[in-house]
Amino acid sequence: MSDSRKKILVLGANGNVGRALVEQLVAQGESVRAASRNGQAPAGAEGVVFDHAGNGYVSWGKSITRFNREGQTIWAETGAPNGHKVLADGTHLVCDASHHAVLRLSADGKMLEPPASNSCNGKPLRGPNDLSLDTPHGGFYFSDPGDSSLKNPIGTIHYVNAAGKTSLLDDGLAFPNGIVLTPDGKKLYLAESQKNRVLLYEVQGPGKLGMRKVFAELPKHPSGDLERNQPDGMCLDAAGNLYVAHYGMQQVQVLDTSGKLIRQYDGGNVTTSNVAFGGPKHDQLFITGGIQYGEGEGGVFRIDLGVPGLVILPTKR
Repeated sequence: MSDSRKKILVLGANGNVGRALVEQLVAQGESVRAASRNGQAPAGAEGVVFDHAGNGYVSWGKSITRFNREGQTIWAETGAPNGHKVLADGTHLVCDASHHAVLRLSADGKMLEPPASNSCNGKPLRGPNDLSLDTPHGGFYFSDPGDSSLKNPIGTIHYVNAAGKTSLLDDGLAFPNGIVLTPDGKKLYLAESQKNRVLLYEVQGPGKLGMRKVFAELPKHPSGDLERNQPDGMCLDAAGNLYVAHYGMQQVQVLDTSGKLIRQYDGGNVTTSNVAFGGPKHDQLFITGGIQYGEGEGGVFRIDLGVPGLVILPTKR
């Protein structure tokens, strides 16, 4: 297993740490802990993303924390935030199962109406989880695993076009999770968590997909426990390799463009939930997850890969 030094940001319930501590975190790889409000700590961490100013955002519990070298602060409280992307105009899109919607938030964390999507074909969404921007066409893809499982494969994926119309693209999925569109817009990757695999769709046009194919079967935990597998969030590097947060395996699996496993990184946590490239040179891999089992603290780890990540943030306008 390949690995390099990790840096960790530990999320407490009030989300506040001082600048000196964050600088120590960045320089030395030490943990930074924020005091928990009323003794409660967040359950894991998710949805890491970066804005045009270089601020990072991470979802946990009912909140989204914004972090940078100055420290961290609660940016918004939405209910159950998860996957998160930033648009060219600074608007944020956040999947939130408690609202059964993909929410729109302003740059200062205020919820905007109407949401980006809360229904499809007259039926309410169950619980959107993650999303991927289709910037050239002004739309986005998202997964909705709400109430789905291996025994109840009712998960779906959707597309929202520039006019705000939500379309159903595929159903019958066992917890569709991380979703990534390639930069040429020709391929869509989807993590199907409960089947421990990554699917591939050929994109025939904005919001139009070919038949699903199995892109890669992921390594299985030797215990045979399904919960110790489950791919979650994903991202791409500039060469087209796919980085998969492997939730129960506590790893990041790296797949090349043919689906071959080429590298593995220790997630640094007990549940590895999401990944994103960031940093001044966009060559640092940020990893979210839980650092305690159950309702424990969540963390953001950083690996200085020196590998250029794919830039997914649209040009600011």
